[in-house]
Amino acid sequence: MKKILLIEDDIVVRENTAELLELANYEVFTAADGKMGITKANTELPDVIICDIMMPEINGYEVLNVLSKTIATQHIPFIFLSAKTEYSDIRKGMDMGADDYLTKPFNEAELISAIESRIAKVALLNENSELKSIIQSFNSDDNLKTIDQLKNYFSDNAEEVTYNLDETIYREGDNSNYIYLIYKGVVKTSKTDEQGKELITALHKGDDFFGLTSLTLNRPYKESAIALEKTEIFRLVKNDFKDLLLKNHALTLELLDYSTENVTEIKDQLLQMAYSSVRKKTANTILQFAEKIKKHPKDGIRISRSDLASVAGIATETFIRTLTRLKKDGIIDIEGRNIKVIDIDLLKQVF
Repeated sequence: MKKILLIEDDIVVRENTAELLELANYEVFTAADGKMGITKANTELPDVIICDIMMPEINGYEVLNVLSKTIATQHIPFIFLSAKTEYSDIRKGMDMGADDYLTKPFNEAELISAIESRIAKVALLNENSELKSIIQSFNSDDNLKTIDQLKNYFSDNAEEVTYNLDETIYREGDNSNYIYLIYKGVVKTSKTDEQGKELITALHKGDDFFGLTSLTLNRPYKESAIALEKTEIFRLVKNDFKDLLLKNHALTLELLDYSTENVTEIKDQLLQMAYSSVRKKTANTILQFAEKIKKHPKDGIRISRSDLASVAGIATETFIRTLTRLKKDGIIDIEGRNIKVIDIDLLKQVF
């Protein structure tokens, strides 16, 4: 129910007008003089103020002047109500910031129309103000807009954690409490099938995010994450990450693009696993690991054969036999767990 403050020294006019407004379903507060009106305006904070001009002690012009300088009341619609009809009086009131002017005698329709139009105007201004605020928030230079800015936010605000070689970061089925960003190192994520076999789902290097799960549902991690070497990681509480996205709409769109690229990469990997030859799968996996670990293939890749085979989507024994053939062809060299590429061009051409 909208609130109306009626400031009028004539008791008959005050009571009759208040009755009309109450019948029109408004909550009405009344004041018999300007001083009382100023006090009630600040305590009740009405939606509209209707004020007579000619009153003892403090007249209507002075009431408007005081209320227009107070933050709490300066935006409340103000309607003058007076028997004065001279143009100069109307002009003075409007120049001071009054929103409307009704002359006595007035009818109910005029009064209600003046009030409703002022309330509607305020509502539209508020809506436009909220929309403007949202747009400004969206475009603000202070907001995060890009993935690089998000990474900087992680480095400045997230918890930094270090994991050693083969140390578990989280296990499949654990509560998904964090979102992770790798500062330095390599992480593999994997699932375990019904026979207990590990299937690597992705490799993540420095500057990669991982651990992204539903932000609206409390779902556990669907895979395990293990460090493949000493790895430094920034981790941010998932609820804080969610709040960050809600406040930074442009960043949300960027993250969607980022996730789409990851999905495309996974699809390419699945196509390779499904349709490439064993030799091609093996060659591509060596190149893929070299890229993720940020090493030149000729420098050597130190990683277990089972991990390589899991990414390639072939049995470990088959993978080892294929490595042996590639070694005989002079394309790679094998020294213990290290795999070195002798001819990278030939490796890329394997089919």
